[in-house]
Amino acid sequence: MSELGAQLLRAGALEEAEPYLRSATSAGDRAAANNLGVLLHQRGHKDEAAGWWRVAAVAGSAAAAHSLGRHHRERGDEPAAEYWLRQSAEQGHVHGAFALADLLEHRGETGAETWLRRAAEHGHREASYRLARTLERRARDTARRARGPVLPGPRRPKASRPKGAAPVPGPRTPAAGENQGKEQGKARAEELTHQAEQWYQQAAARGHRGAALQLGALLERRGKLKEAGRWYLSSAREGETRAACALGFLLRDAGDEENAAVWWLKAAQDGDGNAANALGALHAGRGEHQTAERWYRAAMDAGDHNGAYNLALLCAAQGRTAQAEQWYRRAAYAGHREASNALAVMLLQAGDAAGAEPWFSKAAETGSVDAAFNLGILHAGRGDEDGALRWYERAAAAGHAEAALQVGMALLREGDERSAERHLRCAAGGGSAEGAYRLAALLDARRPPQGPPRLGESSVAERDESAAWYERAAEQGHRRAQVRAGMLAAERGEVEEAARWYRSAAEAGSRNGAFNLGLLLAREGGEPEAALWWRRAAEAGHGRAALRLGLFFARRGELEESQHWCDAAVAAGPAEVTERAGRLREALREELSA
Repeated sequence: MSELGAQLLRAGALEEAEPYLRSATSAGDRAAANNLGVLLHQRGHKDEAAGWWRVAAVAGSAAAAHSLGRHHRERGDEPAAEYWLRQSAEQGHVHGAFALADLLEHRGETGAETWLRRAAEHGHREASYRLARTLERRARDTARRARGPVLPGPRRPKASRPKGAAPVPGPRTPAAGENQGKEQGKARAEELTHQAEQWYQQAAARGHRGAALQLGALLERRGKLKEAGRWYLSSAREGETRAACALGFLLRDAGDEENAAVWWLKAAQDGDGNAANALGALHAGRGEHQTAERWYRAAMDAGDHNGAYNLALLCAAQGRTAQAEQWYRRAAYAGHREASNALAVMLLQAGDAAGAEPWFSKAAETGSVDAAFNLGILHAGRGDEDGALRWYERAAAAGHAEAALQVGMALLREGDERSAERHLRCAAGGGSAEGAYRLAALLDARRPPQGPPRLGESSVAERDESAAWYERAAEQGHRRAQVRAGMLAAERGEVEEAARWYRSAAEAGSRNGAFNLGLLLAREGGEPEAALWWRRAAEAGHGRAALRLGLFFARRGELEESQHWCDAAVAAGPAEVTERAGRLREALREELSA
């Protein structure tokens, strides 16, 4: 009777199944009681269904205990739900174990992971997926704890340290045990990530599209792009729009924009705002502004505030300032921090500093490093050095290279070279050419003076760290760094290298670069070419270059030309040049009047 009733129930023949199930239940068949509960639940008789599930569960039916537990949870009776779900799970019922884990996870209780693992080990794909998510979160938390907090050290106002007092000590060096703990934490995070990958793979292999998406993302972060693409594709084909979008980015990065656009289009049509933004950026890059605007608007309609921000950028690039401001405001009011910063910049450029500051503050408080730096500039412009420094320090602590430069310069002014060097290294390492130059100058000032070479010693100065930083800045086009890099190369006897740096500086408008290049060429026997560079420097107001030209033309017998450059040298200075040029000018006047 019970088996026939169960067959009819599975076939959907509820009316025919019910008499058989009731008859079997009367004979004490717990499976029939459970199935009768299922039948009644399908008909909408939930309370009567729960009664039969209770009968079956008390008799030891794990499936009935699972159903009864879910019934109580739907009614909001969590203690009863937990009791029956635990009964089911402890009897080895996979769905009961997963439902118990779901309940415990909802309440934030630690036992959830144990039951998720139990269900996952028995092939429950959603449990496998949820277990992987749990392990990945734990891996991130473990890695974050291993890295430790990255916070700016407290600084006292500059007036609080008496003149001549020792600088505040720098950051404490971690003890060996701390470093060991960090390494152990890192290893544990990697192990948890590996476990998460395995469970994602199990769930994805059973057709879980969310697991395939997360597995693809994990593999992409590891640089396994081919495998990531395969799982993104699998997920996208199952209808996961985020996977279609991610696959589009992967294809774009591989240089395949056409296929990227296909997947972005699929995702965008299914309501993915990120994909719509990507399509907008693709068309904007091709100069198809109307199409780009249409997709940015589609992103906004999908609830993606990046759409408004990107549309503002597009309008700003086209000179549509009023519309740009409108879209920046829309994104900013929705909490988009970079839109808040951009809006503030726009207001500041329009002369509305009072209107800009609240938006800079809002952006900075929500994590915009650029906004924190811009607030520093704003305070500095008002002469509020302490206020500027507070914001510069905040931006520098988050890795902003130019902010680190400003903090380093402030510390140098205070005489705290040790702390200044630390910030200048951050600035230089972050790509600031001025930071690299200032760091090089600080290190350069510590170099012992180069005396005459001893017998048997090389006169070529060894390359040191300051030279390396000068060259880093010089390669980024920093003119003063190029001049100093040329001077150090000349000290080492590397004439061609010195000439290359001097020429780069001179061609970029450096008077000192042009003057030094002239000196180098003159020493190498190329005085006529040297005079061309001295002329360029002298015309830009370089007194020593003007004096060199005066001497050059005097030796050639071109006395009037020589006198012209002596006049320029006297006017430009400095004092030593003025004196020498004046004496030469008097001699020339006597010669011309003779």
